[in-house]
Amino acid sequence: MISRVESAADRPEGEWNQMALRTGGEILVANLLAQRATHAFGVPGESYLPVLDALHDVRARLPFIVCRNEGGAAYMAEAHGKLTGRPGVLFVTRGPGASNAAVGIHTAAQDSTPMIVFVGQVGTDMTDREAFQEIDYRRMYAGIAKWAAQVDYAERIPEYVAHAYRIAMSGRPGPVVLALPEDMLSARVEVVDTPFVDAVSAAPSRHDVEVVQERLRSAVRPLVVAGGSRWDDDARAALRRFSEASGLPVACAFRHQDLFDNRHPNYAGDVGIGINPKLAARVRDADVLLVIGERLGEMTTSGYTLLDVPVPKQWLAHVHPGADELGRVYQPAVAIAATPGAFLEAIDGHAARPVGAARIASSAHDEYEAWRAPRAVPGAVDLWRIVQWLDERLPDDAILTNGAGNYATWVHRAFRYGGKRRQLAPYSGSMGYGVPSAIAAKVLHPGRTVVSWNGDGCFQMNGQELATAVQYALPVVFVVIDNGMYGTIRMHQERGYPGRVIATGLKNPDFAAYARAFGGFGATVEMTADFAAAFDAARKSGKPAIIHLKVDPDVITPATTLSAIRQKALADQQA
Repeated sequence: MISRVESAADRPEGEWNQMALRTGGEILVANLLAQRATHAFGVPGESYLPVLDALHDVRARLPFIVCRNEGGAAYMAEAHGKLTGRPGVLFVTRGPGASNAAVGIHTAAQDSTPMIVFVGQVGTDMTDREAFQEIDYRRMYAGIAKWAAQVDYAERIPEYVAHAYRIAMSGRPGPVVLALPEDMLSARVEVVDTPFVDAVSAAPSRHDVEVVQERLRSAVRPLVVAGGSRWDDDARAALRRFSEASGLPVACAFRHQDLFDNRHPNYAGDVGIGINPKLAARVRDADVLLVIGERLGEMTTSGYTLLDVPVPKQWLAHVHPGADELGRVYQPAVAIAATPGAFLEAIDGHAARPVGAARIASSAHDEYEAWRAPRAVPGAVDLWRIVQWLDERLPDDAILTNGAGNYATWVHRAFRYGGKRRQLAPYSGSMGYGVPSAIAAKVLHPGRTVVSWNGDGCFQMNGQELATAVQYALPVVFVVIDNGMYGTIRMHQERGYPGRVIATGLKNPDFAAYARAFGGFGATVEMTADFAAAFDAARKSGKPAIIHLKVDPDVITPATTLSAIRQKALADQQA
């Protein structure tokens, strides 16, 4: 027999409103299906048992991915939102569960990712007594979420869900948190489900587009910077057409390198941490800077130094779907509240071609290629050559994920992303992201190659989710770079307090054995030449796999070593 929820969701849109007595849990699941949710991530809890019961009947269409920690589950939901543009769905239990999820909610906020977090809550008859694990989530997440609310009446679930989807996706996307009291979820009511909703569109005025066109026409040192969210395949294709028609060089914002084909002759590189000094100079010296989608945060502006605050010396045209982000730090010459796709559609076919633009773009691309060329590094494992090997051999649609740390700079600098969604990395700089985001990517795209690039400290923050990958037979390749330390903090210690190292050393496990203990594949690589065979064996195993790279701890970034940093700091102290 088909359940009431399943039959309601299966009906044509015009028939969804047929009334039936259902629990709050059933109503919630029906409305998630109405919004075409495809997956839910979480850790089960007694506070939302009616939801789990309702999910049982639709588990083939809305599978619940059981995770090992709410922090990992939150990253998975966030990554799902990044890849789809629709909110990732997360279920967590009250108190500790909701607290563990905070790291992913913060990442969704800083990364402008649509996400909806459903939190089991104590019954309304116990509210404000500090009942077992009770927290007021409206207060807890007021400063992080775009909207934090509590659904006290089952009749209002469709209203809250539709509103949550709209808010999470519209303007600058972000997370929404909805608390679900236990008694509300078990209550039986009759209610009308809501139809599918989409993000609120935002488009530029013809006048603003013409102003940008006219300014570009006379530009001498123009540059386009693309970043942020609300991009889709059509918008990426439009960006490419615009660049080719105008001849303009395109740089990608921090951890948004997949918005424009890095092999394209107009690609100028990424504007982020460890930026190519020549690209930084191009940003500073640009007479016209067209920023599309990027909010111009600290990481993309090198600590707010590439542009003057509050009025840049560059003529700045800032395009962003969230009006609140325009002029938040930098006062643009033209502020355009529009999605990237709407702006590029408006300017498509009318792009002005500045004199010498092709020469500027070609020169910028040459500088990018020189910047990503391998350098000599100490030790038997050369991360330059390993990333180069991956760059040359992975399929064009392979997805790469990473967390935060110096180890990530190799993929950011040396790997070339195509102009399709294939880079998952936290704009927020949150550690522990690489493992769960890769799992979410493989859940969503089982036919695509997924490689997770991790530091040893970063991996261990969510390495337990390897069990999730094994449970769902998700053959992700997890590369773990082991230098026995929290490398970024160690680098800062040596730079500011040379020789006074504390709290950054790590005693690591055998990561290959760790993978095998979970039922996956494991290999250890201590020589660069052995990586290719290990990677091929990992792929052929058909299992989640860890490749444990043992690297020289002195190799701290692509540009320098710890010993060089220490020597310079000591010399500076003595000077």
